[in-house]
Amino acid sequence: MIGLTLKQLRYFEALARHRHFGRAAEACFISQPALSLQIKELENMFGAPLVERGPRQVQLTSVGEAFLVKARQILLGVEELEDLVRASRGPLAGRLRLGVIPTIAPYLLPEIIASLSARFPDLELDLRESVTRSLIEDLLEARLDLAILALPISEPALQEFALFDEEFVLVRHRSEAENPVPGPQMLQTMRLLLLEEGHCFRDQALSFCQFDETQPRQLMEGSSLSTLVQMVGAGMGLTLIPEMAQALETRSADVSVARFPAPGPSRTIGMVWRATNPLSEQLMQIGMIVRGVGQKIRDQKND
Repeated sequence: MIGLTLKQLRYFEALARHRHFGRAAEACFISQPALSLQIKELENMFGAPLVERGPRQVQLTSVGEAFLVKARQILLGVEELEDLVRASRGPLAGRLRLGVIPTIAPYLLPEIIASLSARFPDLELDLRESVTRSLIEDLLEARLDLAILALPISEPALQEFALFDEEFVLVRHRSEAENPVPGPQMLQTMRLLLLEEGHCFRDQALSFCQFDETQPRQLMEGSSLSTLVQMVGAGMGLTLIPEMAQALETRSADVSVARFPAPGPSRTIGMVWRATNPLSEQLMQIGMIVRGVGQKIRDQKND
């Protein structure tokens, strides 16, 4: 197909992902008319309509769906070629797209950025915070280079690298500080504050509390750990948060923090990237640096 460009493939992939010309254009940093023109040229070149233009949303035609599969394969191959060139040059440099889940990002990223900047001064971090499901999708489709999240992921196409284990702590109103720490069975009878659907930390907390799927739950939801802790301080219930969030989120709230008796709830924090990524050796080096950051934070808490 003479004249086909990678730019057109990227524009089409963005449109297929966002299903909206305006949002796709914004993601590609171009105007909506310019994006529309490129898609129309691509359709003319291909000789068939690739998208069905609706008043609110774009749908792919059957031909468009097949085209998308091949376009993503090509774009992934190009990304891997670029990574191969970067790997041959030695130390990491240029843009590195890193995704982090919200229950890690505020507490670990500042130290990670400082450590990576010192080790790789020519590295430009492009950060994205999102839930696990979205980060995995972006990794598989080469929109991210690596992600920091809770393991296991169990995705054959992704390489997992464990960083450290982290306990969950119980956050209650300050007036309950002297009360016994409730076990999983007791937590089922209490008003538990949890993150909204889609956060893996929510699922981990529910698993520890041994909630049955058919069992009525006294649950309230918040959009962030900060919101949950403030709700606890207002006397609305209790919650679980990861240990790394304790110092930042509880310092100005009217709450008390308690540890669960062993074996308490915990999670494994790790890094994941595409197993085919030519930068795997360099990403492993980043993993070792991040592991050291996690150890440093835990040592500071124990001092």
